[in-house]
Amino acid sequence: MCGRYATSRTSSQLERDFEARLGDLHVEAEADYNAAPTKPEPLIVGRRDESGSWREVVTARWGLIPSWAKDPSIGNKLINARSETVAEKPSFRRAFASRRAVVPADGFYEWYQPQAGADGAKPRKQPFYLTGREGAGLGLAGIYEFWKDPEGTWVLSYSILTTSAEGDDGRLHDRAPLLVPSGIGDDWLDRDVPGAQLLPELVPATPGVLDAWPVSLAVNNVRNNGPELVEPVAAE
Repeated sequence: MCGRYATSRTSSQLERDFEARLGDLHVEAEADYNAAPTKPEPLIVGRRDESGSWREVVTARWGLIPSWAKDPSIGNKLINARSETVAEKPSFRRAFASRRAVVPADGFYEWYQPQAGADGAKPRKQPFYLTGREGAGLGLAGIYEFWKDPEGTWVLSYSILTTSAEGDDGRLHDRAPLLVPSGIGDDWLDRDVPGAQLLPELVPATPGVLDAWPVSLAVNNVRNNGPELVEPVAAE
């Protein structure tokens, strides 16, 4: 799964890297090296009108709230969507069909569980940071939804798609987020293109394609934030 990530690109960097415009729903924010569920983070979505189509940078809450939900807290459990079932699950299928997105990330965290020792005790989980080769930023596959609260205010929220991470690629975690290759970015954001035909083109974000290293246990606390969280350390 993907339960924490880092996103530090400025608005101008997001515009440049994703060839996007700043949308009306974009809120300027500081770098977040410990993005966690329910927090507002940048999202890239597709927009179009009679003049054409374009990409927009918006701000959305992490944890998808289905349009039919009565309580927004359901989004706390919907931070990830399994790619194997996203087209069928009631919580995700409408968003997957017509509201796909790209989640800008510098990298993300996974927690590795070492094997139990001879005494049977499980060692503490070790957080790892996974990022693009040579520091390249990532574009994670996402879906988004609009939900109206009882006061009539619209809330934009999103989920990150994951897939199985098997063999050596699954040594940190059995699930991995999916990356959107630049070559299919426009199609991924286009609601007229069936999402099912694009799923095979997405790339599992695993140690096999990314750089990975152990980081400080400080990332375990969502109140901790700063670039020091992604710095490599000796495994604790």
